[in-house]
Amino acid sequence: MRPNPIKPRLAAGGCAFGTMAFEFFTPGYPAICREAGAEFILYDMEHSGVGFESMKTQFACCRGIDLVPLVRVPSGDYHHVARALDIGAMGIMVPMVETAEQAAAILDCTRYPPAGRRGAAFNVAAHDDYAGGAETDKIAKANARTMVIALVETARGIENVEAIAAVEGVDVVWLGHYDLTNFLGIPGEFAHPKFHASVDRLVKACAMHGKTAGFLAGDEKWARDFRAKGFRMIAYGVDTLLMQRALADGIRLLQGTVRP
Repeated sequence: MRPNPIKPRLAAGGCAFGTMAFEFFTPGYPAICREAGAEFILYDMEHSGVGFESMKTQFACCRGIDLVPLVRVPSGDYHHVARALDIGAMGIMVPMVETAEQAAAILDCTRYPPAGRRGAAFNVAAHDDYAGGAETDKIAKANARTMVIALVETARGIENVEAIAAVEGVDVVWLGHYDLTNFLGIPGEFAHPKFHASVDRLVKACAMHGKTAGFLAGDEKWARDFRAKGFRMIAYGVDTLLMQRALADGIRLLQGTVRP
């Protein structure tokens, strides 16, 4: 079973940088991202409508190129979390985490007994590369490599962020900035004091409990600003927006060459 190189690095206080995918699920996309320097792809299943079969193919395409496949599952239900791991995800992000109890229940779905209640499918599923070996070794390796990312994106989540970060087994507390402003009653107001106070509280909670603060940076300014705030795991851009912006820049350049 392949290890997850970014999990121990983050636990030791290091950084990990990658990107997020909503739309481009072609076989070559993981290699394109890896060639650009991405260490992980965070695939979206919450909003994209993509299914598990497509995800299984993407995770397979991450093998052998030193790229960590992570996925935002639609919910923290067992059948979403455990299935994503069985088809090859090295970590899961769960949306709308609001309490420590919710975080603990998610953890329970990601760990094999006696640490949790994840069902076993050894040698026949993608997560262990269909390889043989002792079950005890596989359980230990799977529990060790699986990342759990709690997406905190509501006012209630921020109120409980210290307790969420304190849950043993939560690796990353991720700031869901757009939804958070909606739940704070300040949609899209990222300069608002309420938003900045929430960001600071999340970062402090992570530092207090030895966890990593995570963030999706939409552009270079977001990336610089949130690295400076102490976020150590950052997904740079979303596939659709990265492509659209690059294309728009080129089209504008060409349009500028046309004389009236």
